[in-house]
Amino acid sequence: MSSHVTDPAAVVAARDAGDRCAGHLPPPAAYDEPFAEERRGLLWLCEREIVRFLKLWVQTIVAPVISSLLFIVVFGMALGDRIADVDGVPYDQFIVPGLVVQAILTAAYSNNSSTLFQARSDRFLNDVLSSPLRWWEVNIGVAIGGVVRGLLTGIVLLACAVVMTGVSIEQPLVLVVATALILVAFAQLGVIAGIYAKSWDFMAFVTTLVILPLSFLGGIFYSVDRLPEGWQVVSHLNPIFYLVQAFREGFSGTSDVPIGLSLAVVAVLAVVLSGWCAWLFRTGHRLKP
Repeated sequence: MSSHVTDPAAVVAARDAGDRCAGHLPPPAAYDEPFAEERRGLLWLCEREIVRFLKLWVQTIVAPVISSLLFIVVFGMALGDRIADVDGVPYDQFIVPGLVVQAILTAAYSNNSSTLFQARSDRFLNDVLSSPLRWWEVNIGVAIGGVVRGLLTGIVLLACAVVMTGVSIEQPLVLVVATALILVAFAQLGVIAGIYAKSWDFMAFVTTLVILPLSFLGGIFYSVDRLPEGWQVVSHLNPIFYLVQAFREGFSGTSDVPIGLSLAVVAVLAVVLSGWCAWLFRTGHRLKP
């Protein structure tokens, strides 16, 4: 089976692969502030990862937003009149938190998995690892693209959803904390997948057969309390279920589980994945072909 590029932003990295392999990297920007001068390498690496996906912003930002908005149109608006309110929340507003979660985590994961795999394949990562950058700076630099891409995708989708459905934010602090934890967790998951992947098919497998099914089974379109008892138990074993509940608490002030439990599960997930990434970069495990 031939391998294929699954993330649009990777097209940019593939197009510039020849220059990177030849060592023709763009010169670091000039920074005047002492802190910026000291962290010049880190800032340049962050800038590179952000510019990488912004070059294809229509595909990396607009396309996933449109896909999520179609769910709002089809399920929320077309079928919303036939579905009773869920916990007192109109159905078109009820599904918004889950769709925002799905868009954020998918963007953060796909961006970082593609950039790490491409960097390893082109041996560009070897140059970064041999630079004076510390291991944690390399980790932050390569992960920041997924964080920014996920954040931009979520903001654009939320703005469109507010206009379309009138959804409101009841607890903004909860939403901010949950967003930060989700971005960290899935940005680091993308880095891990990019390090362990041996082909583009592996990352497509994780997205299609792991992340998307868990997202749809995480209560995006329904309240888990309405499921049979056995399926409720299965749902509570799904970590994405707690992500959706944390966001739903932030938007409507209601959720199927206590908000403390939701944030705790998301925080543990972020800490575990961040620790895994830290170990990979400190030891250099699988970072070089």
